Amino acid sequence: MRVHVISDVHGRADALARAGAGADALICLGDLILFIDYDDHAQGIFPDLFGAERAAEFIRLRTAKRFDEARAMSARLWSTLDGDPREHIERNVRAQYEQLFAAMPEPAYLTYGNVDIPRLWPDYLQDGHQVLDGQSVEIGGWRFGFVGGGLKTTYRTPYEISDEEFAAKVEAVGEVDVLCCHIPPAVPELLYDVVARRFERGSEATLAAIKRTQPRYALFGHVHQPLHRRTRIGRTECVNVGHFRGKGVPFILEW
Repeated sequence: MRVHVISDVHGRADALARAGAGADALICLGDLILFIDYDDHAQGIFPDLFGAERAAEFIRLRTAKRFDEARAMSARLWSTLDGDPREHIERNVRAQYEQLFAAMPEPAYLTYGNVDIPRLWPDYLQDGHQVLDGQSVEIGGWRFGFVGGGLKTTYRTPYEISDEEFAAKVEAVGEVDVLCCHIPPAVPELLYDVVARRFERGSEATLAAIKRTQPRYALFGHVHQPLHRRTRIGRTECVNVGHFRGKGVPFILEW
């Protein structure tokens, strides 16, 4: 059995169309949307609406952790557009989803990232796409559990949930062979982004479940340039399978 696993697609429809080549199935751990690209300031919904120069300034403020200034700048820019800002965002998100789900290989098992809008997904899913969140499924004789979304942060991305809600989904998954989450377990070396130079949030509930149930693998994304891409917790191999937008190739799981 051969399964390809990706995360943090962020608009890479070209590479997504090839991601399932040679695999029995594809697993996607979310973050399909590209709102703003910290490497290429001309890419994403924000620069499409306001230009690359303003995107670069917005990124500079957020990187410096000047979040109040970044929000004030963003509010000023959104006020220059006609209509509700949410309508502009949704229109652009829908355009990305239409392209990305059309490129998504089949069969594919998907869960949400923190930079996703779950309520829009049903409009674009294909017949061979199965969405799981707080659920498990058997693939080739192994049990795979899925936990989508991220935890609440100062970045206020679209699908952030409380620690309690996230922990409930981890509990609902139970014992599996492979635990698939968008965010990593709360292990510092897996959470530190060496380019952004900050710690992202990881899940204590996921870490506790790994220690308790010892799946074969814990797979995740979210941190684009982690200090360490993998570590071992007991018998569990913990692997960051992203950043697909940057790498354009999947992590390969064979058994």
